[in-house]
Amino acid sequence: MRLVIGASSLGTVFEWYDFFIYGTLAASGIIGRTFFPAGNEVLQTLLAWAGFAVGFGFRPLGAVLFGYLGDKLGRKYTFLVTITLMGVATAGVGLVPSYAAIGMAAPVLIILLRICQGLALGGEYGGAAIYVAEHSPPGRAGFHTSFIQASVVGGFILSLAVVLLSKFALAGVWDSWGWRVPFLFSILLLAISLWMRLKLSESPVFKAMKEAGETAANPFIESFTYPGNGKRLFVALFGIAAGLTVIWYTSMFSVLSFLSGPMRLDPTAAQLITGGSAILGMGFFLFFGHLSDRIGRKIPIVAGYALTLVLLFPLFWVIGSAANPELAKAARRAPVVVSGPQCGYDPFAAKQADECGKLLDHFSKKGVAYTTTRAPAVTVSVGGVPVADTDPAGLDAALAAAGYDLKPMVPPVGNIAIIALAILALMALSGATYGPVAALLSEMFPSKIRYSSMSIPYHIGTGYFGGFLPLISQYIVARTGNPYAGLWYTFAVVAMALAVTAWGLKETVARAPARR
Repeated sequence: MRLVIGASSLGTVFEWYDFFIYGTLAASGIIGRTFFPAGNEVLQTLLAWAGFAVGFGFRPLGAVLFGYLGDKLGRKYTFLVTITLMGVATAGVGLVPSYAAIGMAAPVLIILLRICQGLALGGEYGGAAIYVAEHSPPGRAGFHTSFIQASVVGGFILSLAVVLLSKFALAGVWDSWGWRVPFLFSILLLAISLWMRLKLSESPVFKAMKEAGETAANPFIESFTYPGNGKRLFVALFGIAAGLTVIWYTSMFSVLSFLSGPMRLDPTAAQLITGGSAILGMGFFLFFGHLSDRIGRKIPIVAGYALTLVLLFPLFWVIGSAANPELAKAARRAPVVVSGPQCGYDPFAAKQADECGKLLDHFSKKGVAYTTTRAPAVTVSVGGVPVADTDPAGLDAALAAAGYDLKPMVPPVGNIAIIALAILALMALSGATYGPVAALLSEMFPSKIRYSSMSIPYHIGTGYFGGFLPLISQYIVARTGNPYAGLWYTFAVVAMALAVTAWGLKETVARAPARR
């Protein structure tokens, strides 16, 4: 069992490392300015996160393809293929020349490689989770599969660690080519993962089905025609996958972007704080997986959703006030108000259409919160004081005079502790909703179509609701000028997930152990 858990979990760590390394560097701005054309930093950031979302968008197709193979050919060999595809695609990102070197071919190649990563990830999670669940003795599936869930966090932590070590070791060349090293490091991780997974034997459940001639003729079709499976797929998609993934991405990627963006923290400090908190928070995934073996899968998930709705905004307010207290005070003391007849702002435009849009674009790039009002003429006020010179230098001077310090900074130790505690609270919510899920989804579906039935809703939910979260939330923030406004996306999805789960999720522990 240790080899089963160890090989499956370590492979999952490496696979998610490959997927997250893009997001880790996108949050720092390197991906945007290297591969995407724009003279607009906001647009580059949105394009980089769009590339991140594309990978998630193709996860459902990977789930269909590799779910079919997993139910027909076996669990082991399918996730050997997925991890190989992921490793090669990740290394490929590190080899793509910049936009300055090859023009539009650069973003095209990046998108194609992100598609390959998405396809691979669509087959990886289901295979690893089911493989562990089908090896677990009765009453232990929640705890054993929680290591797979924690491995997702491990992939994020490893991506941060490799970025920080590479940045330190290659400080002089980091911005020019050193950032490519974390992508190329994937080749070593691929070799280790293949070596470990080749030691594994096939799942006993799949071997028994194959010997009895009970494998599905067409797992994809049977996933939608098997009696009662329609409702189970609906609950797994909108109640489980959608909810858990937006909480997880909010607690990690949204926090990282929030700290290094609007809160103006030094990027390395933001990565260390987020990564350190994630390491401590991994224990919540194991705890709630173990707890679900005792009290059931539904209770921690529903409770986690409900608490997220209550605590989401307060926890981010705590993070914001502790991360950059002076900036928070300046925003309260001297709010920025932009007035005009039609203050329209398009974050995707390389150049804004009118003067008001240009002003909003400037404040968005700076990460400065603002509000808009209607007025006959375009004006700006900071703390109620009109700004006479509205060119970029004049605006920056007015902000500085009002106490806005926009230089990257590192919070005091006490404030770092407060931020870490708030992130840990978010991680606890993520652990409650994510820790029991691999066992739950394995138990929800019959064994002969389990790989497909589990993977399809999981990757549609995580791919679309979660994968597009950074892009949507950043767009909302850019449009509103409110650094907290993007959290409404998370709130809405979790509210939907809570309603669906409370209504449709049936407890699986007592009646359906994973090894049936």
